[in-house]
Amino acid sequence: MAKVSPLMLLPPVLFAGIAAMFVLGMNREDPNALPSTLTGRQAPPVAVAQLADLPVFSDADLKDGKVKLVNFWASWCAPCRAEHPNLETLKAEGVTIYGVNYKDKPDAALGFLSALGNPYAAIGTDESGRMGIDWGIYGVPETFIIDGDGKVVDRFPGPITERSLDEVIRAGLKKAAAE
Repeated sequence: MAKVSPLMLLPPVLFAGIAAMFVLGMNREDPNALPSTLTGRQAPPVAVAQLADLPVFSDADLKDGKVKLVNFWASWCAPCRAEHPNLETLKAEGVTIYGVNYKDKPDAALGFLSALGNPYAAIGTDESGRMGIDWGIYGVPETFIIDGDGKVVDRFPGPITERSLDEVIRAGLKKAAAE
């Protein structure tokens, strides 16, 4: 009987390990989901500067007893333009939305709001991107659902579409109100 070298077992063992990781990865609930460590925790500090003479928001606003959204956006972001009408719809429905203008030029941000409308109850600018890092955003747009105690209930990466407006955002707002 021939002796089997331990090195001969290495390729089948590596293949089995890679295959197992592939199968586990394919069986995740939502392969497009980007996890957030903030869900279920207090929102990180609000660290924004005032944008022109627009009202700015603070940590206290996130803990005012009411459900709200925090939306990170930028004028240079095409998906932000695409989601903007849905933010206007939420504003018309009475949803409080706080805006964080992310890594943008103040004049460009003001032009964006002037052209498309301002759905934000208050807004601040994060030119350095520090608040975005603290909140763990992957890019813009990104929206957080915050309960009345300032806790992150859910996070939605990407533009809010009509479909996600119903399936994710409104559902998350109801969940936040029930907590």
